[in-house]
Amino acid sequence: MQMSKKIVLQKELQNNAKIEACAERFGTTGDQTRMKICFLLCHYPKLSVSGIAEIIGSPISTVSHSLKRLKEIQVVENRRQAKQVLYSLGKNKFASIIKSQLLGNNE
Repeated sequence: MQMSKKIVLQKELQNNAKIEACAERFGTTGDQTRMKICFLLCHYPKLSVSGIAEIIGSPISTVSHSLKRLKEIQVVENRRQAKQVLYSLGKNKFASIIKSQLLGNNE
């Protein structure tokens, strides 16, 4: 991941009204940490737990727990690549709705 893109995303995650609004709207997924994860996965379709934790500034355990919950409700998917597990947004209508809300478009 490019350092400048990482810095831009970190700034976008701070006080992001779309993330807060989405968190309130989507009850089960409505935790701000989960919305931040979804926001990142909109921009980077394959990220590891440690990569996500570094960008959003949360402990790996918190990110891991949030990813587990998002996977249970099929918002995110994962796949193993060598020794790493990479996460991406799911390919279903609910994940598409979250993506469109976070990015502010009508995909």
